[in-house]
Amino acid sequence: MASDPGSTPAPPAYDHGPMLLDGMNHVAVLTQDADRLHAFYEEMFDAVVSHTQDAGPEGQLSFVDIGPHTRLNVFQFEGNAEASLNRPMFARGRLDHFGLQASSIEAFETVRDRLIAAGTTDGFVTDFGPILSVFFVDPDGLEGEVCVDNPDAEPGVYHPPGTPAPRYHS
Repeated sequence: MASDPGSTPAPPAYDHGPMLLDGMNHVAVLTQDADRLHAFYEEMFDAVVSHTQDAGPEGQLSFVDIGPHTRLNVFQFEGNAEASLNRPMFARGRLDHFGLQASSIEAFETVRDRLIAAGTTDGFVTDFGPILSVFFVDPDGLEGEVCVDNPDAEPGVYHPPGTPAPRYHS
Protein backbone atom coordinates (compact mmCIF):
# COMPACT_ATOMS: atom_id res chain seq x y z
CA MET A 1 0.00 0.00 0.00
CA ALA A 2 1.19 3.56 -0.59
CA SER A 3 2.58 5.72 2.19
CA ASP A 4 0.19 8.10 3.92
CA PRO A 5 0.32 11.64 2.51
CA GLY A 6 2.48 13.78 4.74
CA SER A 7 4.38 10.82 6.19
CA THR A 8 8.05 10.25 5.53
CA PRO A 9 8.41 7.68 2.76
CA ALA A 10 10.11 4.43 3.68
CA PRO A 11 13.62 3.92 2.35
CA PRO A 12 13.96 1.62 -0.66
CA ALA A 13 13.76 -2.09 0.24
CA TYR A 14 16.86 -3.32 2.03
CA ASP A 15 18.69 0.02 1.79
CA HIS A 16 19.28 0.66 5.49
CA GLY A 17 22.99 1.45 5.46
CA PRO A 18 25.48 -0.61 7.47
CA MET A 19 23.91 -3.34 9.60
CA LEU A 20 25.33 -5.88 12.03
CA LEU A 21 23.91 -8.90 10.18
CA ASP A 22 24.28 -10.05 6.58
CA GLY A 23 21.21 -12.20 6.09
CA MET A 24 20.16 -15.64 7.25
CA ASN A 25 22.75 -18.38 7.81
CA HIS A 26 20.41 -21.36 8.04
CA VAL A 27 16.93 -22.63 8.78
CA ALA A 28 16.62 -25.99 10.53
CA VAL A 29 13.87 -28.26 9.19
CA LEU A 30 12.60 -31.72 10.10
CA THR A 31 11.84 -34.36 7.49
CA GLN A 32 10.85 -38.00 7.32
CA ASP A 33 12.73 -38.45 4.02
CA ALA A 34 15.98 -36.50 3.66
CA ASP A 35 16.77 -37.95 0.23
CA ARG A 36 13.41 -36.78 -1.17
CA LEU A 37 13.88 -33.31 0.36
CA HIS A 38 17.46 -33.07 -0.96
CA ALA A 39 16.28 -33.98 -4.47
CA PHE A 40 13.56 -31.31 -4.37
CA TYR A 41 15.92 -28.47 -3.38
CA GLU A 42 18.58 -29.67 -5.84
CA GLU A 43 16.09 -29.77 -8.72
CA MET A 44 14.21 -26.56 -7.95
CA PHE A 45 17.02 -24.31 -6.72
CA ASP A 46 20.31 -25.92 -7.84
CA ALA A 47 21.03 -26.47 -4.13
CA VAL A 48 23.97 -28.62 -3.04
CA VAL A 49 24.04 -31.14 -0.19
CA SER A 50 27.44 -30.22 1.22
CA HIS A 51 27.63 -32.50 4.27
CA THR A 52 25.77 -35.30 6.03
CA GLN A 53 26.45 -36.63 9.53
CA ASP A 54 24.90 -38.56 12.39
CA ALA A 55 22.69 -36.50 14.69
CA GLY A 56 22.39 -38.81 17.66
CA PRO A 57 20.60 -42.14 17.95
CA GLU A 58 18.53 -42.84 14.83
CA GLY A 59 19.14 -39.33 13.49
CA GLN A 60 20.83 -37.68 10.55
CA LEU A 61 21.76 -34.05 9.84
CA SER A 62 22.54 -32.75 6.39
CA PHE A 63 23.49 -29.28 5.16
CA VAL A 64 21.74 -28.15 1.98
CA ASP A 65 23.42 -25.05 0.60
CA ILE A 66 20.78 -22.84 -1.03
CA GLY A 67 22.80 -19.64 -1.46
CA PRO A 68 26.27 -18.17 -1.01
CA HIS A 69 25.94 -18.18 2.78
CA THR A 70 22.52 -19.70 3.40
CA ARG A 71 21.61 -23.32 4.03
CA LEU A 72 18.92 -25.61 5.26
CA ASN A 73 19.95 -27.82 8.16
CA VAL A 74 17.86 -30.92 7.44
CA PHE A 75 17.21 -33.27 10.37
CA GLN A 76 15.73 -36.74 9.93
CA PHE A 77 14.89 -38.75 13.07
CA GLU A 78 13.25 -42.15 12.95
CA GLY A 79 9.75 -41.98 14.41
CA ASN A 80 9.51 -38.18 14.47
CA ALA A 81 6.22 -37.31 12.74
CA GLU A 82 6.46 -33.52 13.11
CA ALA A 83 7.34 -33.08 9.42
CA SER A 84 4.07 -34.74 8.38
CA LEU A 85 1.89 -32.19 10.20
CA ASN A 86 0.34 -29.75 7.75
CA ARG A 87 -1.20 -26.66 9.26
CA PRO A 88 -2.59 -23.53 7.59
CA MET A 89 -0.58 -20.32 7.34
CA PHE A 90 -0.16 -18.53 10.68
CA ALA A 91 -1.13 -21.67 12.62
CA ARG A 92 2.25 -23.37 12.21
CA GLY A 93 3.96 -22.26 15.37
CA ARG A 94 6.88 -19.90 15.73
CA LEU A 95 8.27 -20.51 12.23
CA ASP A 96 5.44 -20.17 9.73
CA HIS A 97 7.33 -20.13 6.43
CA PHE A 98 10.67 -18.98 5.08
CA GLY A 99 11.59 -16.63 2.25
CA LEU A 100 14.44 -17.26 -0.15
CA GLN A 101 16.06 -14.44 -2.14
CA ALA A 102 16.54 -15.01 -5.86
CA SER A 103 19.83 -13.66 -7.21
CA SER A 104 18.14 -11.90 -10.14
CA ILE A 105 14.79 -11.52 -11.91
CA GLU A 106 15.98 -14.14 -14.43
CA ALA A 107 16.79 -16.59 -11.61
CA PHE A 108 13.36 -15.87 -10.05
CA GLU A 109 11.67 -16.72 -13.34
CA THR A 110 13.69 -19.94 -13.72
CA VAL A 111 12.80 -21.05 -10.20
CA ARG A 112 9.13 -20.10 -10.69
CA ASP A 113 8.97 -22.12 -13.92
CA ARG A 114 10.53 -25.15 -12.18
CA LEU A 115 8.13 -24.89 -9.24
CA ILE A 116 5.13 -24.66 -11.59
CA ALA A 117 6.34 -27.68 -13.61
CA ALA A 118 6.78 -29.67 -10.38
CA GLY A 119 3.25 -28.76 -9.25
CA THR A 120 4.46 -27.14 -6.01
CA THR A 121 3.01 -23.69 -6.76
CA ASP A 122 0.20 -22.16 -8.77
CA GLY A 123 2.74 -19.59 -9.98
CA PHE A 124 0.90 -16.56 -8.58
CA VAL A 125 3.36 -13.68 -8.15
CA THR A 126 2.57 -11.07 -5.52
CA ASP A 127 3.73 -7.49 -6.05
CA PHE A 128 4.56 -6.17 -2.57
CA GLY A 129 6.00 -2.98 -4.09
CA PRO A 130 9.74 -3.31 -3.49
CA ILE A 131 9.72 -7.09 -3.97
CA LEU A 132 7.99 -9.77 -6.01
CA SER A 133 7.11 -13.07 -4.34
CA VAL A 134 5.96 -16.58 -5.28
CA PHE A 135 5.02 -19.21 -2.67
CA PHE A 136 5.69 -22.95 -2.93
CA VAL A 137 5.25 -26.05 -0.79
CA ASP A 138 8.13 -28.52 -0.40
CA PRO A 139 7.63 -32.32 -0.29
CA ASP A 140 7.13 -32.24 3.49
CA GLY A 141 4.45 -29.54 3.26
CA LEU A 142 6.72 -26.74 4.52
CA GLU A 143 5.75 -23.51 2.84
CA GLY A 144 8.48 -21.38 1.31
CA GLU A 145 8.57 -18.15 -0.61
CA VAL A 146 10.96 -16.97 -3.30
CA CYS A 147 11.48 -13.21 -3.41
CA VAL A 148 13.32 -10.88 -5.76
CA ASP A 149 13.78 -7.12 -5.99
CA ASN A 150 10.94 -5.78 -8.14
CA PRO A 151 12.33 -4.16 -11.31
CA ASP A 152 8.99 -2.38 -11.76
CA ALA A 153 8.82 -0.93 -8.22
CA GLU A 154 7.87 2.67 -7.63
CA PRO A 155 9.85 4.23 -4.75
CA GLY A 156 7.85 4.38 -1.53
CA VAL A 157 4.92 2.36 -2.92
CA TYR A 158 3.93 -0.81 -1.04
CA HIS A 159 1.10 -3.23 -1.85
CA PRO A 160 -0.82 -5.64 0.42
CA PRO A 161 -0.51 -9.42 0.16
CA GLY A 162 -2.38 -10.82 -2.82
CA THR A 163 -1.64 -7.90 -5.15
CA PRO A 164 -0.93 -9.47 -8.56
CA ALA A 165 2.33 -8.48 -10.23
CA PRO A 166 1.41 -6.95 -13.63
CA ARG A 167 4.37 -8.53 -15.44
CA TYR A 168 3.04 -12.03 -14.56
CA HIS A 169 -0.72 -11.43 -14.74
CA SER A 170 -2.54 -10.12 -17.77
